[in-house]
Amino acid sequence: MGRRRQGNLDLMASLPWPVGIAAGLVLYWVIRHGLGLYFDNAGSAVLGGLGAQLGNGALAPLAWVAMLACWAAAAVSFFKSRQRRQLLDSRHELESIASIGWKQFEMLAGEAFRRQGYSVEETGLGGADGGIDLVLRKSGRKELVQCKHWRNRQVSVATVREMWGLAMHHGADGVQIVCSGTFTPDAAGFAEGKPIKLIGGEEFLGMIRAVQNSAVRPAPSERLPPTAAPSAPAAPEECPRCGKPMVRRNNRSTNSVFLGCSNYPACKGTRAATA
Repeated sequence: MGRRRQGNLDLMASLPWPVGIAAGLVLYWVIRHGLGLYFDNAGSAVLGGLGAQLGNGALAPLAWVAMLACWAAAAVSFFKSRQRRQLLDSRHELESIASIGWKQFEMLAGEAFRRQGYSVEETGLGGADGGIDLVLRKSGRKELVQCKHWRNRQVSVATVREMWGLAMHHGADGVQIVCSGTFTPDAAGFAEGKPIKLIGGEEFLGMIRAVQNSAVRPAPSERLPPTAAPSAPAAPEECPRCGKPMVRRNNRSTNSVFLGCSNYPACKGTRAATA
């Protein structure tokens, strides 16, 4: 059984949530102020009077309703977006894909395509029995997607033929069919040589893992380059007479530096100081 077609608020909820916020503000201004300004400048006394009434706030309640409706759709879009991200990030095995319902399967496929850089439209024209579930746009190409969440059935050639016919009818550049299982040999044979991509369960899982691993992560904070560990001090030279450590001393007469025995005056061994 097919799903109902999207209304205006459904369409708004399918767009990124900042679009809904901006649309609400624009609608509020147009209804609350823009219409009054338009009629004021229409050059007609009747329209000018109508513009004056509108400028005095006659449509203010409608402006608030329109803005709040857009913001409600934006809130739905925000929570659906977060739900899609969590759904994809929690799928790691085929069993985790098989355990969800067909509607979640469509959401999962849509999110996987989004993370590949596609603009994804959830059409509402499909359903549990099939049809056009997603419309993908990228680099000027338009592709139709059907999602088949069949656990115990192979996708037949009839399904692939049907989607190919829909692509021709809607002027699409290609077709992608995503399933949680496999395709029959006839289905694969029909798709060969055509812009039809058949994505079986194993390949779909690989696509999910690829976009999970390629998720943008915050860049690590800058760190200062590691400083070299301080070198251990050189061992002091030994006195040539008694073998005790030598220390640097100054000759008071010549103001020159030399090494003298640390056991001075018992030992008067000396040595020239190195640089």
